[in-house]
Amino acid sequence: MSRTATDTDLTALRRNLEAVLMVVDQPVAAYDLARAFGTDVDTVTRLLRETSREYTAQGRGFDLREVAEGWRFYTRPECAEAVEHFLRDGHEVRLTQAALETLAVVAYRQPVSRGRVSAVRGVNCDGVMRTLVLRGLIEEAGQDPESGAVLYRTTSYFLERLGLRSLDELPDLAPFLPDDIEGLDDTGEQATR
Repeated sequence: MSRTATDTDLTALRRNLEAVLMVVDQPVAAYDLARAFGTDVDTVTRLLRETSREYTAQGRGFDLREVAEGWRFYTRPECAEAVEHFLRDGHEVRLTQAALETLAVVAYRQPVSRGRVSAVRGVNCDGVMRTLVLRGLIEEAGQDPESGAVLYRTTSYFLERLGLRSLDELPDLAPFLPDDIEGLDDTGEQATR
């Protein structure tokens, strides 16, 4: 039986949706996906829900989930132990640029909350923070007395991996900052006066 142009278009759209969701590091709203591909939200939502059901039926190691912020791939809970073993002990895996930036914010601002790290970086860092905790580079360091948010700090493993005896040996940030640092707030935006 031959496919209609609509079936072919939907197959291509589905493939494109999967490709985009494979590379994002935070959930993407169906609206944003629909707008990016010039289609309607109902079609995108239907295709994503079908795809999610298929992955579940096939018993894949990953799951396509709809969360409050949108759609994203996640590791299935039953695979968490294997992923943790791989990230921590199994193989040397390089950190992504996002992970390196997040780790730098924690190292220089510790103890610091996830929300504060996200504010400094300008993007949601929850997933990256979880990865850094799993890899043993950062750890919980209590709670912020004002907000109750969990605070994070670097670990001795972090120091070991960087070849440092203490945080005092971290390089000075001043040479890498803009000249007019006085006029910037903590997020890097011009402060209003």
